[in-house]
Amino acid sequence: MSISETAPVSSGALWTGRVLSGLIILFMIFDGAIKLPPLDVVTQTMVPLGWPADANVARLLGMIGLFATALYALPRTSVLGAILLTAYMGGAIATNARIGNPLFSHTLFGVYLGLVLWGGLYLRDPKVRALIPFSR
Repeated sequence: MSISETAPVSSGALWTGRVLSGLIILFMIFDGAIKLPPLDVVTQTMVPLGWPADANVARLLGMIGLFATALYALPRTSVLGAILLTAYMGGAIATNARIGNPLFSHTLFGVYLGLVLWGGLYLRDPKVRALIPFSR
């Protein structure tokens, strides 16, 4: 089946995809927005993760996350945004793994977000469904 011949998705699946994507977008907006001022709590919690308590580093991370989120939110660039957000979460996973944070609650949190992110995109975008076909 080619990309132009993708099977239609049910209204329920489409809305589930939109909700999942919306949750990721809201979470990432919050995550990026708290890094912009940046709040003292943000810069101080970066230190145990191996990052400097530097407002400019926090701002840069916030802007990268917000930029990738904006791309994900726009239908024309959603796949690029998903790829960039996956890379961003990969950095968080590597950071948490490097310092030995708990596996299921901290280290794999980026994996959980990535599954929701790609699941939402899969359900709302027929081109992604065509690229990643699951047989019945």
